[in-house]
Amino acid sequence: MKLTLRVWRQRDADAEGAMSTYEVDGISSDMSFLEMLDVLNEQLILAGEDPVAFDHDCREGICGACSLVINGDAHGPERTTTCQLHMRSFKDGDTIDIEPWRAAAFPVIRDLVVDRSAFDRIIQAGGYITAPTGSAPEAHATPVPKPDADFAFEHAECIGCGACVAACPNGAAMLFTSAKVNHLGVLPQGAPERETRVLDMVAQMDEEGFGGCTLAGECATACPKGIPLVSITSMNKEWLRATRKVAKR
Repeated sequence: MKLTLRVWRQRDADAEGAMSTYEVDGISSDMSFLEMLDVLNEQLILAGEDPVAFDHDCREGICGACSLVINGDAHGPERTTTCQLHMRSFKDGDTIDIEPWRAAAFPVIRDLVVDRSAFDRIIQAGGYITAPTGSAPEAHATPVPKPDADFAFEHAECIGCGACVAACPNGAAMLFTSAKVNHLGVLPQGAPERETRVLDMVAQMDEEGFGGCTLAGECATACPKGIPLVSITSMNKEWLRATRKVAKR
């Protein structure tokens, strides 16, 4: 395939960014999107130009690093991570726009790379347990009802890629935060911090400058791991419960 790529180039956080146009040829439909970008970068390096900076790590749809907006969609036209998006999703002669996540809380570092440390700080605010567990306990030592286990596992699938923020018209981080809150909230190990967790994580999310949630639903549509929109509802209920309980103390 021969493709026209319009790529966001920005030297650093303080520089003005702009779209640059490149032509790539000989792209196989079996290549992943990141492999196609590797081809582009090899072409740029051979021409003595700076390669395009983009995030990647596992390239297996697990780490959540491959944060790209492709033709206006977070991670591209398929509901998957960018590294698992294949060029068979495009046609010969297509023009593809490639941009970084667009959110005030995710400032651009260079080209397609954004600073997502805001997510780390939300996790640090309460996305953990302090109960000493020692080595891994025997699987059946702590009984967990099947519905709770399923609920926890569903939310534990969140890889923190930020597609929910990039897709949201308000730049909200509610789906990510709710996944992390709900994951631990129903498990016995997460019970000691149940109230403080949701209050602290939501407060940190607001402090980071993410937008407000209006339940537009774009976050759940873009999520490559299928975190459901009702996750936000569950967290809101948890937040109200914790607020009332703290107020009674």
